Amino acid sequence: MLRLLIAFMFFAIPVTAEEVVLGKSRDEVDITATFNGADILLFGAIKREVGPLLDGQLGVIVTVAGPDEPVTVWRKDKKLGIWVNSAAVDIGIAPTFYAVATNAPLSEILDESEDVNTRITINRAIRSVGPAEGGSDIFIDSLIRIRSENRLYQTLEGAVNVTKDTLFQTEISLPANLTEGDYKTEIYLTRNGKIVDLYSTTIPVKKVGLERWLYNMAHEQAFLYGLMSLAIAIAAGWSASAVFSLFRQ
Repeated sequence: MLRLLIAFMFFAIPVTAEEVVLGKSRDEVDITATFNGADILLFGAIKREVGPLLDGQLGVIVTVAGPDEPVTVWRKDKKLGIWVNSAAVDIGIAPTFYAVATNAPLSEILDESEDVNTRITINRAIRSVGPAEGGSDIFIDSLIRIRSENRLYQTLEGAVNVTKDTLFQTEISLPANLTEGDYKTEIYLTRNGKIVDLYSTTIPVKKVGLERWLYNMAHEQAFLYGLMSLAIAIAAGWSASAVFSLFRQ
């Protein structure tokens, strides 16, 4: 079924030289009370004019980026036996989630100059705006390490499967700790390290059901939300006390 859908897209859309045609397994991601992550299948075809394949190594790069946010990263030093904040750097642009999947090592399919211009790799997607003692690179590296451990930053070299230089597919795993917003999805097609085509779309990630109701109440009716939280805490405490009283008898 997947190959039939790709084949339909392949013959339905006119192109000039080489062009990406994309499909995806879901158009949006809903965050519910039981949300524990989601997988998104991205697939498509490379359309080209009738004729022989172009020369040069083919590269397919898929990126999924969550909303940007400013972040302040602190460095701790031990002074007089106590760990204290000693230096910081302000990072003005840091995606809350970022995954980059490729069909080959990035160094083989993407020139450094192209990465500088398009900011495809994780290190390029993050930009610091404040000075820091010793430079900002170590702070950015720390942010990448921490978010990579939480699966918020992913570099997936070799995760894009390309068949006969025409069909491609990959799967991106979204963790449970997602930030709500539009997730920008881009597919770059490269030849000899140079970008020859780009396809861009978005995947909305939003809270629904109970999660949305609680979120709206917390932001729009903070007083009622506080009263409800207090009532739930009192009820939980009373219930626990009642259970323990039964066990004592």
